[in-house]
Amino acid sequence: MTQNMAENSQLAGIHLILGGARSGKSRFAENRINHAGGGIYIATGRAWDDEMANRIALHKSSRGEIWQTIEEPLDLCAVLTACNHEGSKPVLVDCLTLWLTNLMLDDRDIEAEFDRLCGILPGLDIPVLLVSNEVGFGIVPENAMARSFRDHAGRFHQRIAELADQVTLVVAGIPMSVK
Repeated sequence: MTQNMAENSQLAGIHLILGGARSGKSRFAENRINHAGGGIYIATGRAWDDEMANRIALHKSSRGEIWQTIEEPLDLCAVLTACNHEGSKPVLVDCLTLWLTNLMLDDRDIEAEFDRLCGILPGLDIPVLLVSNEVGFGIVPENAMARSFRDHAGRFHQRIAELADQVTLVVAGIPMSVK
């Protein structure tokens, strides 16, 4: 079996990829889909300032033509549902913690959005890689909003990990299989 065939056969179901900032988690996820011939990149980040706008443009240009990029900061479920059709390419969502930030800033019902996403993921027929920041390794934040964010992220990661087929933790560019 060729390496590409081996990569494609391993690219199935739901795969949660966690790591800290600049851990290599996005690169790991992108490389998996690059080896499968490309895919759909659902970007949840928002360009709140010039630095973030430049960062988004750089990421987008570095992916190349084998990727279709969909920018969606809030309605992740609608985009995933729209991507779920026979013959569709694998999907990479980057990232769930930015999506959580957007939901919090827009004063959305966080638990309802999590329920909605956890409800549709098992029914998807396409490979979905979900990238997210593991924020639970640090100290307890000093303000209520930061603590709420950390708590939401931790509970959400547990829910996604429970239904995921694979969970990978990336540390210093090294992926470690958790599940």
